[in-house]
Amino acid sequence: QVQLVESGGGLVQVGGSLRLSCVASGSIFGISAMGWYRQVPGNQRVLVARISYGGSTNYADSVKGRFTISRDLAKNTVYLQMNSLKPEDTAVYYCSANRYSADYWGQGTQVTVSS
Repeated sequence: QVQLVESGGGLVQVGGSLRLSCVASGSIFGISAMGWYRQVPGNQRVLVARISYGGSTNYADSVKGRFTISRDLAKNTVYLQMNSLKPEDTAVYYCSANRYSADYWGQGTQVTVSS
């Protein structure tokens, strides 16, 4: 089992920045990728950014150039730096980890961008 704990969400004004953190614990050996997803009420959870074990990244088109995913392997932590935030970025953000084809999720952290 992999446990994921997110932090860093909150309320920010349009154009502001936030950094989300996700700490992984438990059976972390074998994690092949970690990522951030977001979900708004009534909609499906969608990929925001993902980073593979090898360090390659991919982003949703809507956040390219504004968000950056990174990691600190020594701290078992993945980050999502979010800049130039827009109201449409408002959502619950979930950290995910893929390990041997199983997906694990954090509890989510709310990000609200006010105009």
